[in-house]
Amino acid sequence: MSDRIKDFEARIHYRFKDRELLERALTHASHGDGRSRAASNERLEFLGDRVLGLMASEKLYETFPSLEEGGLAQRLNAVVNKSACARAARRCDLGEGLRLSAAEERLGGREKESIIADACEAVIGALYLDGGLEAARAFFTTFWADEFDKLTRRPKDAKSQLQEWAAQKGYGVPVYETVARKGPDHRPMFEIEVRLDGVAPARGEGGSKQDAQRAAASEMLKREAVDG
Repeated sequence: MSDRIKDFEARIHYRFKDRELLERALTHASHGDGRSRAASNERLEFLGDRVLGLMASEKLYETFPSLEEGGLAQRLNAVVNKSACARAARRCDLGEGLRLSAAEERLGGREKESIIADACEAVIGALYLDGGLEAARAFFTTFWADEFDKLTRRPKDAKSQLQEWAAQKGYGVPVYETVARKGPDHRPMFEIEVRLDGVAPARGEGGSKQDAQRAAASEMLKREAVDG
């Protein structure tokens, strides 16, 4: 058994009974110049994709008891897409364990999102075959924890995001000014302008000053293409 396999087992805290499964999961179709695709990880990737979907769906169902199907489906896509799988792969340094062709190695295959994401799904398939759903779930729980943290973390409101962005850019502190008040006293509508040194002002409206400030901050963030 190669050190590459032993090191990967150590990183994922699981020892395979059938190490041929793990070897296959870490074998890209380019290995051996693509002469024998049967020995690559493509079939295991197919299986692992379905197992991942089940585990992620189960976790989302438990984590968000009040969400309807649409909200669950949206979050499912966020945690099982290629980028999420690639991030999980990087957390366990999966790329270091891959078997690739020399040409793919030269092209940086160990860091390619598509390759490591597919291999990560293949590893899940191999774990499922070797140790059942429990083994696959242990891997998933460990290396997808950050993905679920992102989903459950309360997002910062637009004013907080703008203040942090302005501080990072050295623009100072956002200043909010009421420029108009419309409507009757029982249903007012405020228009507020936010200003920053070196940035064009932005305006927003709302039924309260706080709502109007958040709308103005959101407009500035959107215009400046700030990723919150």
